[in-house]
Amino acid sequence: MNNSPLSQQSETATTPLPRKILITDCEDAQGLIANITGVCFAHQLNIIKNTEFVDHQQGRFFMRTVLEGKINDEALLADLRQVLPEQNHMKLVDAGKKRIVVLVTKEAHCLGDILMKSYYGGLDVEIAAVIGNYDILQGLTEKFDIPFHYVSHQGLDRQEHEQAMLEKIKHYSPDYIVLAKFMRILTPEFVAEFPNTIINIHHSFLPAFIGASPYRQAWERGVKIIGATAHFVNNCLDEGPIIKQDVINVDHSFSAEEMAHNGRDVEKSVLSKALQLVLEEQVVVYGNKTVVF
Repeated sequence: MNNSPLSQQSETATTPLPRKILITDCEDAQGLIANITGVCFAHQLNIIKNTEFVDHQQGRFFMRTVLEGKINDEALLADLRQVLPEQNHMKLVDAGKKRIVVLVTKEAHCLGDILMKSYYGGLDVEIAAVIGNYDILQGLTEKFDIPFHYVSHQGLDRQEHEQAMLEKIKHYSPDYIVLAKFMRILTPEFVAEFPNTIINIHHSFLPAFIGASPYRQAWERGVKIIGATAHFVNNCLDEGPIIKQDVINVDHSFSAEEMAHNGRDVEKSVLSKALQLVLEEQVVVYGNKTVVF
């Protein structure tokens, strides 16, 4: 074993410095960028990337800052509060991999896409578990060596079923919960357990065609595009803050069933892209809107 000073210096030089992401949300004011970056400089931190946005109508300032170095979280946040307006919200989180639990019903396309992208590195995420109210997707999940929990809703009221799911979910302490075509409406009590951390894919370009059978609704209306929307879940059905949307073209020759078939590709694409944005802390919720950096 080589314990020479040169060897030790080389090991130190190649050890990556910790990275964290600072999210700042406050009332807009002059000099905010200089104030925030000045505090980071005083703490001897490297700024790897910095992106900001001002909502002039609301007078709100948002900034996402990727920091590198030895970070004392408490001291850094305390010093930042000294240079920000009183009404401020800050979040300082590790830039590393996040944990998710995925809820499913019967459809495989969104879950399969997430499983494949996670397996091959397209999504930097740890899928802690998959929970289904049917066992149809158990085999698919276990092919990737991920635990599957079958929590049937049969014979249970909504609250009882959700309590059974909560027991499983809390065992894994996920950063986010992903509804990959989980076809049950969640109660306000369940949503309150995970504020702005439940991500849903809705098979419609919201706010159009809210609720059940959106492809049937779209076909009846004679639309020329169909789409999908990934959004955070709140207590209003399919009206939570939107993260990502996309559309594909259709025409008069499409049946409702053909629309649904063709829509599956855009659904899984939108969900995985939205999930990537959230995992990288590129999404800030304010009110019922989002800023996506």
